[in-house]
Amino acid sequence: MAELSQAEQKKLVGAYAVDKLLEEGLIFSGMKIGLGTGSTAMPAVERLAYHLKAGTIKDIKAVSTSFQTTIACEKLGIPVYSMNAAVIGGQLDLAIDGADEISPENNLIKGGGAALLLEKIVAYNAKQFVVVADSSKDVPHLGTGFALPVEIVAEARSSLVRQLEALGAQCTLREGIRKAGPVVTDNGNLILDLLWKEPVDAAALENTIKAMVGVVEVGFFTKNKPRCYIARNDGSVTQR
Repeated sequence: MAELSQAEQKKLVGAYAVDKLLEEGLIFSGMKIGLGTGSTAMPAVERLAYHLKAGTIKDIKAVSTSFQTTIACEKLGIPVYSMNAAVIGGQLDLAIDGADEISPENNLIKGGGAALLLEKIVAYNAKQFVVVADSSKDVPHLGTGFALPVEIVAEARSSLVRQLEALGAQCTLREGIRKAGPVVTDNGNLILDLLWKEPVDAAALENTIKAMVGVVEVGFFTKNKPRCYIARNDGSVTQR
């Protein structure tokens, strides 16, 4: 049997997770669900739309984590609300999202798509948090492979680079693609990408970096441990 490509793994795991959650009753009619951003989250969004269209579930109330996801929901017929909407009330039954890296403890790095602030608001206010990923995201430790995104206020850039470098991080201001200058987030902020030479304590650094003046959000996700579904290149899916 031919090994699955990364794109095939993403499509597989998104659909698999939604079907499994539906089977277990964690996706249900009338629920409030957070929908994540990126190339692995999109197949899950599409599978949710499939079940809505088929009538398997109905009256879903979604909260999107980015412009990308909101536009996809509009096209797929999934109603989108703000976290502040009365029908949402600031809390979700479930959130489904991707991740850039997953450690053995199910700590995450997220924010490769620069949507980490809304992703964390959704993930940390969900009763159940589910992550879908391809096998490349399953790593032995965090901090040295995929750069940690930190969303910052522009005026604090220089002071934050100084403080983050003191923590041993190499800091890079994220530059736009097909845009002159830095990436600007959906919230009007900038992104610093951080790498370390040695593995770091993600839980401790989430608190330390978030406490710095001028930091809006940090891409370590350690406080609401997710259930992770990870696709393998042999076509299987591991739940952790």
